[in-house]
Amino acid sequence: MKVAIYARYSSDNQRDASIADQLRICREYAARQGWIVTQEFTDHAVSGATLLRAGFQALMREALDRRFDVVLAEALDRFSRDQEDTAGLFKRLTFAGVNIVTLAEGDITHLHVGLKGTMNALFLKDLADKTRRGLRGRVELGKSGGGLCYGYRVRRATHDGMATGEREIVPAEAEVIRRIFGVYSTGMSPKAIAKQLNAERCPGPGGPPWNPSTIHGNPSRGTGILNNELYVGRLVWNRLRYVKDPDTGKRVSRPNAPSEWVTTAVPELRIVDDELWEQVKARQAEMRRVASSGDPKRFNQARRPKYLFSGLTKCAECGGGYVMYWRDRLACFGARSRGTCSNRLTISRPEVEERVLAALRDKLMRRDLFEDFCREYVRELNRLRMEHRAGLSSARSCQRSPEPA
Repeated sequence: MKVAIYARYSSDNQRDASIADQLRICREYAARQGWIVTQEFTDHAVSGATLLRAGFQALMREALDRRFDVVLAEALDRFSRDQEDTAGLFKRLTFAGVNIVTLAEGDITHLHVGLKGTMNALFLKDLADKTRRGLRGRVELGKSGGGLCYGYRVRRATHDGMATGEREIVPAEAEVIRRIFGVYSTGMSPKAIAKQLNAERCPGPGGPPWNPSTIHGNPSRGTGILNNELYVGRLVWNRLRYVKDPDTGKRVSRPNAPSEWVTTAVPELRIVDDELWEQVKARQAEMRRVASSGDPKRFNQARRPKYLFSGLTKCAECGGGYVMYWRDRLACFGARSRGTCSNRLTISRPEVEERVLAALRDKLMRRDLFEDFCREYVRELNRLRMEHRAGLSSARSCQRSPEPA
């Protein structure tokens, strides 16, 4: 009987040895059963709450093509911890005539899918609740609840033999923050500020160029340089919660009620004085008043709609996105908002759509060009797979090599 093995671990804090251990015990089990292991699929440091995993997707493709008779794993939660995904996996593999066997549960049946799927989902919820409880305790002590915003760095201090991970102010970045607050309060727009900082080669948060949205953010959500209350010595936690979109697997932020926020005073982390903060808040309120006054030219009145090629058009000079700039005109984001590109040409959205659709209709549908495309796609896909396998082999070789004396 042909069998495929699947192994996964979910955290960057775990080691690749976890994968090797899972594969080893599954191989031993298959040998005792007299099964022939034909393929092995792995996912490294990927959560079981999503099916968007390269190894899992490859496993499903091969299983639906009946390349093996059994899928073997250490436990059912290696496949997924989501009830819906576990049931879908079982349904599809059963339809394809492929059995699921795990070392922990044995042959998987409908009973396992119902009970273990519920237990795995409850495990994720319980883990999330415990994590949030621990983070809240840190925040109430004035410590970080996760993440490191612009203007601060981690001070690797120790207390009772344990690393505390305290934050401290980065003087150079603090000066940039005070400068942003100062020039905004005097009337400079976030776009003009971003262009000026980029022209001076001042790196933005994390190193990339500055964007206007990095500066103005969203006042109601507390995002952006101008809305970060940590700069006035107030640590606000639980302003947002994150839920996973079941269709895309991506996390989406949702605002919490102000009554659920946790606020702690951290005066040692103050960068901006109260007077300058209030000046910025007053200007933001005035800008919102002007925006809601009915002016048809107000900026970003509502979330802009998605068009046919939204997010796909790129600037040929800098590689940045071509975005909606004015009505139906597309322009380079780097040139118009960052000031990092010299390409100030614009093009109408209908013209872009017409050109691309005409090319697809007249050229890509030709059989010879379509076959060329398929060949190049397969060649590139194989190249990426070979690089990935070579990286895994190199990592395993490093693990097996002895430590130098």
